[in-house]
Amino acid sequence: MRKDSADFTDIFLHDRPLIDTRAPLEFAKGAFPTAVNLPLMTDQERAKVGTCYKKHGQDAAIKLGHQLVKGATKEARVAAWQRFAEQHPEGYLYCFRGGLRSRISQQWLTETGTPYPRISGGYKAMRRFLIDELEQQLPKVPLVILGGRTGCAKTHLLTGLPRFIDLEGLANHRGSAFGKRIGGQPAQIGFENALAIDLLKYRHQHGYQPLVLEDESHLIGRCALPLCLQNEMQQAPLVLVETSLEQRIETSYRDYILDNLAASQQKWGEEEGFNHFADGLRLAMSKLKRRLGDLRYRELLALLEHGFNDHLQERPESHKAWIAPLFAEYYDPMYDYQLTKKQHRIVFRGDTEAVNDYLRDEATLKRLPSFT
Repeated sequence: MRKDSADFTDIFLHDRPLIDTRAPLEFAKGAFPTAVNLPLMTDQERAKVGTCYKKHGQDAAIKLGHQLVKGATKEARVAAWQRFAEQHPEGYLYCFRGGLRSRISQQWLTETGTPYPRISGGYKAMRRFLIDELEQQLPKVPLVILGGRTGCAKTHLLTGLPRFIDLEGLANHRGSAFGKRIGGQPAQIGFENALAIDLLKYRHQHGYQPLVLEDESHLIGRCALPLCLQNEMQQAPLVLVETSLEQRIETSYRDYILDNLAASQQKWGEEEGFNHFADGLRLAMSKLKRRLGDLRYRELLALLEHGFNDHLQERPESHKAWIAPLFAEYYDPMYDYQLTKKQHRIVFRGDTEAVNDYLRDEATLKRLPSFT
């Protein structure tokens, strides 16, 4: 049998498969990208055991736990761990602190002839490791921020570069009011864990070479950037990509209309998928009502509804009739205002090709200043 491990660097660098034996509620609050929740106890069972522990102590709690998880229930849970262990022999199991729950799970697995190692210190120790990685290593990695108006295809440009971390990809959100993606967003702690793991991988692959990030506000949907990252981004040089209004409209039409609809219909089917897609756009538009004013909001909402009707008649490009004024009346003025606070950090601006060449010039990036 492989030994229990506290080598968190190896575990995260190599995406080791993980059995998380915590209760579902604990898992939902924050987990790791390669972890699967196969709990020793349900939320209800854990609550009962916890109450027993507080009133009567550990021995009584352990006894109650064995009474709750026995017979066919126990066999089903052990069988699930066993299938995972056989499919992922390089993995590990853990609980919150690497204590009783993971030891019991490991013991029951061993009794079936499938010994499986656990992670010393459990979830709490791994989470602490990732927090330290982010806070201690991030200031050592030079950042370069890629900015530009809405629709400049910044994410497409970013993900084609040799060195980047895709914050919007980790948050599963495009960052704007219309940026919601299929599948929902991770929990805040899960987002932070995934970000720290990506930084760990980046550092081991590229050392302390300049890292390109897309310009973001402190929130990407409902995922907040860690404060240490916000601080570093606000001091980093800024590179702006500039494209024509026509190109920006076309990019947004492709991303927010064609791609979002395709993803929605893939999940829910043609008719239901279109309804989910349409409801999502209506909700996003409603979030801009206060900024747009009631009259203009109702005018743009009418254009949106007209776009849906035309879309069903195989004329989806009529959506551009509401995308264009949103740029002129909402996104561009907001961008211009925010840019006034960042002017001193701009080190380069140009079209997509020029910015791509600039961000691939390692010698130039290494000479960029920090705006502390």
